Amino acid sequence: MAAETPVEIRPVESRRDLDRFIRVPWPIYASDPNWIPPLIFERRQHLSSHNPYFEHARWQAWVAYRSGRPVGRITAQIDELYLQRYQEPTGFFGLLEAEQDPALFGALFQTAEEWLREQGMTQIQGPFNLSINQECGLLVDGFDTPPSVMMGHALPYYQDAVESAGYDKAKELLAYQYQLLPRREMPPIMLKLIGKYRERLQIRPLCRSRLEQEMETLRDIFNDAWSENWGFLPYTAEEFRVMGKDLTMLVGEDMIQIAELDGDAVAFIVVLPNINEAIRDLDGRLLPFGWARLLWRLKVGYPKTGRVPLMGVRKKYQNTRLGPALAFLVIDAVKEGVIRRGIRDLEMSWVLDDNAGMRSVLEAAGAVISKRYRIYQKSLI
Repeated sequence: MAAETPVEIRPVESRRDLDRFIRVPWPIYASDPNWIPPLIFERRQHLSSHNPYFEHARWQAWVAYRSGRPVGRITAQIDELYLQRYQEPTGFFGLLEAEQDPALFGALFQTAEEWLREQGMTQIQGPFNLSINQECGLLVDGFDTPPSVMMGHALPYYQDAVESAGYDKAKELLAYQYQLLPRREMPPIMLKLIGKYRERLQIRPLCRSRLEQEMETLRDIFNDAWSENWGFLPYTAEEFRVMGKDLTMLVGEDMIQIAELDGDAVAFIVVLPNINEAIRDLDGRLLPFGWARLLWRLKVGYPKTGRVPLMGVRKKYQNTRLGPALAFLVIDAVKEGVIRRGIRDLEMSWVLDDNAGMRSVLEAAGAVISKRYRIYQKSLI
């Protein structure tokens, strides 16, 4: 609904501004039972200089005000790793939230677009919060259930507002739901293929005593496995180190499974407990104990759902008959640990809609599409 009161867009320049920026979604989603308030302390950390993303990226954030009241927000980012890899002057937008008003969305986009133009960018893509390796995509289907951990949520009017601002679809991202019970047997053709490699294959859990080396192994597989995917950006060593520190607080060793062929690590899978189940009633607050309070909550009432945020098979096996078998193996190997902890459903996300190979593996395993997210793009010239 349009409003006569003009909108003022102000840059985020102080801690107080940042707190207002973080709090923008609360009134917007006040009547949406499926929105999960993010943890405020985690959002502050994510948007601080402690986030290793900012070692290779620069950004600016803005809050939109109407009559002194925050009513919207947006960020713009420029990632040097993207510019180096693709040699394209492309910038990004993210963390978009706004009340239902096309003019408000237009003002936010105009501000972000002008900032990117001033720095030589000729195209904008998004939403990325803040990177393709973090939360990304606008929810366009699947509003009737809460988002899984590190996945976004939106209201249905966002899609029309973004497209009315001149943005076109760049890519569609899919989230799959996979029910762990009743247990499913592997397809016979996979069992037969795996049998041929049985003496050469080993599936093992993460070894926490060698965490630094293990995380570097996972990073190497991921960066190789995803290197040909649309928009791929490699994880830096520091990004994966920080991720490993967070992962080991939240997951057991058997929730990370690694496949080895002739002693070489060739595939892996990571399952996260869906901490959104544990935080949805906290209104974003875990103070005064932060992570300790969250970990206590997880111990008392473990989530019934989980998410697979990371999975990969080395590129040289992806177009061979062994590639799908490796994917099936790590999926099958991780089931026992997560079922034992009480997890009954996994979200496998995200998967590019044109990634026929991975989609066929997931669908053959019994997974079904539960949500769709969209990446948009727009020319700035």
